[in-house]
Amino acid sequence: MIDRQRLESIVREAGRVALERWPGNGHTPHVWEKSPGNPVCEADLLVDRFLRRELTQLLPSAGWLSEETADAPARLSGGLIWLVDPIDGTKDFIAGREGWAVSVALVLSGRPLLGMLYAPARGEFWHAEAGKGAWRNGRTLAASTRKELNGARVPADCLPAIDSDLRLVDKPNSIALRIAMVAADEADLLATLRWGWEWDVGAAALIAREAGAAVTDAFGQALSYNKRDPRAFGVLVTAPAIHAEAVERLAARAAELSRE
Repeated sequence: MIDRQRLESIVREAGRVALERWPGNGHTPHVWEKSPGNPVCEADLLVDRFLRRELTQLLPSAGWLSEETADAPARLSGGLIWLVDPIDGTKDFIAGREGWAVSVALVLSGRPLLGMLYAPARGEFWHAEAGKGAWRNGRTLAASTRKELNGARVPADCLPAIDSDLRLVDKPNSIALRIAMVAADEADLLATLRWGWEWDVGAAALIAREAGAAVTDAFGQALSYNKRDPRAFGVLVTAPAIHAEAVERLAARAAELSRE
């Protein structure tokens, strides 16, 4: 159905475009806020335009849903859609830190078929194909197999007292890269308790699932994509054996926060 090598070439080129404009390479970006605490820079928009042009040419029948493009209801009329975050982790990008990535997923009937995640500043290319597995830089990924929630590695800046039995590990700003950490057995649990967008997690969630991780929303329900409202409350990615315990621990907090 699709030339996977051509798709990879497009995603890598998008990463190169972003990398040329990354402050870590000496570039000074023009930055503004879409909303308070939600920055964007010209690289986000440039990469978005590049990906839309190239991916539409690659697969003209697919719709489009991206963080940096105004949503259009036409995407709901077909079952096939590109789900794109041109620079996931913009805060790290504009600060010259490495924790950002280009995220692209191809979704059919609400389920990802292909997912690619390129973090050029880290030299990492991740991809997955539904039913076939997940890889980083060509090496097959196998997710965390931790059996106990106590002591689980969590990519976060800090933890509330109730979660003091968990262990902090390095946290990139990109939620996609934090999800991928579970896929690579560099973390055991990733949880968010807020409303989030499909483009943030589409590619990485497939990578984690294909690597053997459990992937749901904060309530333990399956994620789906290309919904009329392209949001879900939270994402929970864990070693399979600790998923049910993580859902139970987070249930009250998730219920309260989802009503705010």
